[in-house]
Amino acid sequence: MKELRVQENEEGCTFGVHVVPRSRHDTVVGLYGESLRVRLTAPPVGGKANKALRDFLARRLGVPKDAVEILSGHTSRHKVVRVQGVRAEQVRR
Repeated sequence: MKELRVQENEEGCTFGVHVVPRSRHDTVVGLYGESLRVRLTAPPVGGKANKALRDFLARRLGVPKDAVEILSGHTSRHKVVRVQGVRAEQVRR
């Protein structure tokens, strides 16, 4: 069984996220390969899904919104995200 791949350093954690936009609810639905699969209600236009992802992850992990940064995949469903101030165990829960 695959596990979420999280890289941890002194700043926080970096991990992959596969986004499914225009869903009914904002929720984590499991894994997509070694990435977190997240459903979002926001559409993938004008950066709305990216903003919704940052807000959702901040809420879910209990960090400020500016602690969540999308490093790559701004125009793709697959993104690499860095969250400052969290440990790998928190992300995997």
